[in-house]
Amino acid sequence: MTMPEKQTDASQGRRAAIKAFIAIGLFLTLLVVLYVLQPDDFYLWVKALHVIAVIAWMAGMLYMPRLFIYHTDAEPGSVQSETFKIMEQRLLTVIMNPAMMISWMLGLYIAWDFYRFQGAWLHVKLLLVVLLTLVHVHFARAVRTFVKDGPRKTARYWRAMNELPTVLMIAIVIFVIVKPFSG
Repeated sequence: MTMPEKQTDASQGRRAAIKAFIAIGLFLTLLVVLYVLQPDDFYLWVKALHVIAVIAWMAGMLYMPRLFIYHTDAEPGSVQSETFKIMEQRLLTVIMNPAMMISWMLGLYIAWDFYRFQGAWLHVKLLLVVLLTLVHVHFARAVRTFVKDGPRKTARYWRAMNELPTVLMIAIVIFVIVKPFSG
């Protein structure tokens, strides 16, 4: 009897990357088709795809610091630590990075084509998204530090960092839905 491949095997990582590449390709193909056809509800399609990308990005942004908390407690070089490294890298490269890029691409398109970058609410929202992107960059650097078994921040630090994406997300949603300062 042969043993099934572990999810941490390199072949599983390649399969995950291929599946993510196909999903992104289908997502972008749908966008191109919609852009070419320009249906009457094109804005709603773009907005729906933007929200889908944002949800995927936020899922990663909320999960990554939890992985860091547990990874911090794992002995460097241990099986557990190596597993966390794979989980963090895949989460970053397969979900978070593509979702962030698509969120930005569609968000900027909406801001330009539908709002003409007008409105104080939109400028504040964009500033908050820049801050969220900086948190994303911080998480990406932490992934690279963990891969090298470099100096680790404390679990307490990562618990605090776990709250930052949530606070930014709440503020962003309020500015998108309520549009304060739009009067």
